[in-house]
Amino acid sequence: MNYFYRELYTKYIIMIKLKASYFIVVISISIFVGCSNKNAENQQNEPKPNIIYILADDLGYGDLSVYGQQHFSTPNIDRLASEGVRFTQHYAGSTVCAPSRSSLMTGLHTGHTPIRGNKEWKPEGQWPMPADTYTMAEMFKEAGYVTGAFGKWGLGYPGSEGDPNKQGFDEFYGYNCQRIAHNYYPFHMWHNQDKIILANNAGQGRGTYGPELIHQQALKFLEENKDNKFFMFYPSAIPHAELFAPENYIEKYRGKFLPEKSYKGVDDGENYKLGPYGSQPESHAAFAAMVNYLDDQVGELVAKLKELGLDKNTMIIFTSDNGPHMEGGADPDYFDSNGILKGYKRDLYEGGIRVPMIAWWPGKIKAGTQTDHVSAFWDVMPTVAEIIGVDIPQNIDGISFLPTLLQEPQKEHDFLYWEFHERGGRQALRKGDWKLVQYNVNKEPRKPYELYNLNNDPGEENDLAKDQPEKLEELKNLLKNARTESEIFKFGSVSYNAEK
Repeated sequence: MNYFYRELYTKYIIMIKLKASYFIVVISISIFVGCSNKNAENQQNEPKPNIIYILADDLGYGDLSVYGQQHFSTPNIDRLASEGVRFTQHYAGSTVCAPSRSSLMTGLHTGHTPIRGNKEWKPEGQWPMPADTYTMAEMFKEAGYVTGAFGKWGLGYPGSEGDPNKQGFDEFYGYNCQRIAHNYYPFHMWHNQDKIILANNAGQGRGTYGPELIHQQALKFLEENKDNKFFMFYPSAIPHAELFAPENYIEKYRGKFLPEKSYKGVDDGENYKLGPYGSQPESHAAFAAMVNYLDDQVGELVAKLKELGLDKNTMIIFTSDNGPHMEGGADPDYFDSNGILKGYKRDLYEGGIRVPMIAWWPGKIKAGTQTDHVSAFWDVMPTVAEIIGVDIPQNIDGISFLPTLLQEPQKEHDFLYWEFHERGGRQALRKGDWKLVQYNVNKEPRKPYELYNLNNDPGEENDLAKDQPEKLEELKNLLKNARTESEIFKFGSVSYNAEK
């Protein structure tokens, strides 16, 4: 074959291979898009489900028996997992309360969401989300849903633009202020704009357990809206400190977790029941009792759905707002509350931000399944948008994990990002199996970057920053551009009073 024909033949073969590659790519994309379109069409043609989102407070990754807890059991929450799907790599929005909730409500990570820290507002409440914030609750209302929030808010003081009634919730009952939510026998609760005085708790009284009032209002909401489509946000204050539970629950665990841990708190004075934790001589028994109490409440919610005939068309998501705390007598090491993970609340290691997450949706989610899909709070908003058949909001950080729920092809994140504004400033970024962490980012000299491979080292014990310089530089470059500045929550600013 002479030179001319060899060249012609070579070009012909290259052209055929390119066309074949293009064909394969097109087919692959078509399959993925086809599945997504089919999924969207199916959601449009089927009845829209009710959504209940239960958010525990400071419940660690290892605090549920379905996630490995050995000291006590959580049968009702475990049942959700046995009848639904358990996520093993789900992340909270932040490592503390308010920014974690802001991330959930807006579909934005902490480098973009409006509330990025626990900024206090005196005398009661936290810094408000701006009036123009588009929340998940507002999205539900636009879709014709009745919306209710029952529990702890923390995203705007009473009457502010961040008040839950001004951020898309038709009804709110509970603690507006996360500082006052530290106390389980409070002087008052809020029902929409009405301040409900709890006379039985006046002075040093402990007649009315706050979480029980909240729970009864949540059950009432279900009954009143059994003929409506509803979204119920249930941000429980349990098991955050203080470590108080009804006596009949503590009695079940008294003397079982020895040696006991005693905590001396604030039991009188001008700040009593306004934030400081009360004393607890049986911290271990109290903590187990609180998780037991929360588990029973989950069981009662499911039972109420079944009683009302709503269980077949309701999706429940259960999760926690961050890792386990170490306050008020809490002893996460005793209970192995973070499992094999390193870190606690306020850390950006896995123990501070990786949380249990269970999704339950009878007839839709295959029972008893587990997924390693990497997801975060900012993914919830696009997920429920797809479920209820509305457009996913533009310019958010979240990716719908509905395909994972339905065992269909799932789009993955390019990376996940977190920042924490206290304790010198902290940042973390995850891309694939790789995790970049830096502490004291606002101090000079800065603490060096840490790099971990979570696939081989989920406990973040082996820092590979020196061994993987190329990967380190790749993630550092992503970190530099992962956030925008906030006028209120300037990164690393500790000029505001940060409450727990």
